[in-house]
This record gives sequence, C-alpha cells and structure tokens, in this order.
Amino acid sequence: MNDWSRTRSVLEEGIAEGLHAGAQLYVSRDGETLADFALGEARPGVAMSINSINLWMSSVKPVTAVAVAQLVDRGLVSYDDRIADHIPEFATKGKDEITIRHVLTHTSPLRAVNVSRRDSFDVAIEKLINARPEPNWPPGQKAGYHPVASWYLLAEIVHRRDGRPFDQYIREAIFLPIGMRNSWIGIPPEQYRAYGDRIALMTNTSGTIVSAAPGDSEEDAAIVRPSGNGRGPIRELGKFYEMLLAKRLEGDDALPANVVSAEQVRLITSRQRVGMFDETFKQTIDWGLGFLINSKQYGAIPYSYGDRAGADTFGHSGSQSSCAFADPERKLVVAWVCNGMPGEEKHQARQTSINNAIYKDLEPQMNTD
Repeated sequence: MNDWSRTRSVLEEGIAEGLHAGAQLYVSRDGETLADFALGEARPGVAMSINSINLWMSSVKPVTAVAVAQLVDRGLVSYDDRIADHIPEFATKGKDEITIRHVLTHTSPLRAVNVSRRDSFDVAIEKLINARPEPNWPPGQKAGYHPVASWYLLAEIVHRRDGRPFDQYIREAIFLPIGMRNSWIGIPPEQYRAYGDRIALMTNTSGTIVSAAPGDSEEDAAIVRPSGNGRGPIRELGKFYEMLLAKRLEGDDALPANVVSAEQVRLITSRQRVGMFDETFKQTIDWGLGFLINSKQYGAIPYSYGDRAGADTFGHSGSQSSCAFADPERKLVVAWVCNGMPGEEKHQARQTSINNAIYKDLEPQMNTD
C-alpha cells in the first residue's frame, strides 16, 4: 500500500512555509483510485476534507473545451468555424476571421481584452464584441495564452447552439453524467450557502497585493466564468480526466458513453499547436484544443507536469494553485489543489515538486508492471 510519503511531505512543507493552508490530492491508475486525501485547513479552524469545495482557477478550461467538442459531435459547430458564424455581432473591428480553433489553441489576437474576473457573463461578451484585436497578430500565426477573456466566446457559442445557459449545460451535459455532483462553473447562491464550511478559501500567500487571490464570497462563486470559476472537490476533476483517458485508450465503449466521442477526445488532447513560442509564458509550448500538452522537450516550462510525465501527457493547471492531467503512457490521472497563491516563482517550484513526488511515490508500483 502506497503511503504517499514524498508527496505528503511536499504538501506539508508547503503548509509549514505558509504557501498554502491546505491541499487535496487525487491519483488513479488504470481506473483504480490510489490516492484520495486532504491535508491542512480549508479555512481558518476548518479541516480540509476530500469533500471540500475548492476553486480550480484555469484548471476548468478543459471542461469548456469538452463542451465545444460535444457540439462538434452533434454537428452543430466545426473547429474551423469563425466565431462570427455563431455570434454575428462579433464580426467588427477586424475580428471576423477568428475561429473556434484559434481560441482553443490560444492563437487568436484577443489576449489583451480587459475582462475582469468580476464581470458578469453578459458584460464579458459585450466587451469582446466591442474589442479590437491585438495589433500585429494575424489569427493563427502568433500564440499567447489567454487567461480569461476569449473563453467566454466558446461558452456563448455553446449557449446559442444548444439553447441552455452555459452553467446549466455544463452541469447537465458533463458534470452530472460523470458523477461530478459537487462541481460547478458558477455556484448558485442557495447551494453556496448550503455547502457552508465545505467551501474552502483560496488565499493570497505571496505577501504582496500584486496578484491578490480571487474572492470567495457567495457573489464571486456565482459568476459564470468559463475560463476560471470552476469549483468542486479535486477528486471530481480527477473523475473528469478518468473519463477522457478511458475514451482515449478504450474508445467509444468507455463509460460514460454519452459524454463525448473517443474521436473528439483523441483530437483535443493531441498536439494541434506545435513548436510555437507563447508570448504570455515566454516559452515554446504545445497545445491541443484547450489542453496543454507536455512540452518538456523545449526545456523548463511553467505549470509543468514534472520531470517524469510521459510525452503525451495532457491537462491544464490553475493560476498558482492547482493542476490536473492524464498520462496515457502510464494510464495515470493526477489532480491536486493547494488553497494558497504564493506568487509565480514559489508556485512553479511547488508544482514541479508535487508532480515529481507523485511519480516517485508511484515508482515501486510502476516498476512491477
């Protein structure tokens, strides 16, 4: 039985150093749960449990990507459709050639659109409609990670093509079929109140006010932000990756059969943007359609999956806080969250240490295969 001593030590050291107050970890291999535990505090005086509701930040972006893949499965959109094919009023000020693929691969010139994390969904869409593209950025010919703004366009397309509000769609078409009953993009106020102390607080532990942690109020949690306001126990995000990995490895017979096709999973989790320099991260990084593909071949990259992850590992991380990925080579799923944002430098060291420790703790089992 794996005691996860190295991984626990890294997480506990982070608590001792004040990087975070608590953490959740979920690991499975070939569908078998190997780790599902929590450490520290969710909020002052309240222990973190495996059922605590944590903020995932940008680790939720792949959920939005799968929603788009579902529309492709249904024949309602194509990745090379222009955004304006589905949101006609978007075709202003030189934005008419931006496609869904450009948004999913972070190659659209929308990185500089100023959408606040507190903006409502409708305000965000209005800002994107009125925005001008970033200059000297032909769509698809330049790359730069988009933290917030452009993902509202994908969510709006899901809404317009399906008819349901985006948050309702995600619950009914993705979360509930997978069994992610306590996962949300925008928690309804009455549900937030019902969770009570299960709500974990994400705090700024950097000692500065430069990158203050997002609010954890009822109002903040209710905002439908498809790029970063996903919340739930991290074990449920692990279940999302178990579904993707099963589809990729087993095909359409993998359960749950009605979420997304194996064809789409294999497409969106494979390299679609290759060898392009990312103007946000200042590093060459490969992307699928909404997923960061392991790019260690280019050197040390931010938000890496660690030194031992397989070449085809796919996933996404959340700003200074969380990480979730699947390693097809080892049939491995990893998801974790730390509820403290210590600044980029300290977090990058923490993320690498956690992921390396996970693989090290798994070494005895993998060596017997």
